[in-house]
Amino acid sequence: MPVDLAASARIIAAAHRDTPGGLLPALHAVQDALGHVPPAAVPGIAEEFNLSRAEVHGVLTYYHHFRSTAPAPRVLQVCRAEACQAMGADALLAHAQQRLGCGLHGRSADGGVTLEAAYCLGLCASSPAVMLNDEVHARMTPERLDELLGTEVPA
Repeated sequence: MPVDLAASARIIAAAHRDTPGGLLPALHAVQDALGHVPPAAVPGIAEEFNLSRAEVHGVLTYYHHFRSTAPAPRVLQVCRAEACQAMGADALLAHAQQRLGCGLHGRSADGGVTLEAAYCLGLCASSPAVMLNDEVHARMTPERLDELLGTEVPA
């Protein structure tokens, strides 16, 4: 990892160090700025908050939202909350995995899409839901997902 990413992450974290409970906002800010929280940035972030690297790593791995590698240009999140599961999200996720050729937290075969889980997109009455980059889509079907991703639906 280039030194400038670690230094950038540390500068971002430093802006939150005096805020009570500032580690989570700092990690969100780092991910918002860099697209992920690079593992090499963890020591500097830990130092800013006077925490161990293990404590910061524990927070990063506890919350599904944080990623340690840069995502693909497009990030597809499939809602895994109960309402979406009840309306077919498991089958939708299986379709997405088959279509993209990757599992959760993986990249599509062409490297263009990262597949992630989301734990409630707030569209429970219109489930199942997905989010592609920052745009949510409700009442998703495998066919609509294919259209959204720009892939051809098999005959």
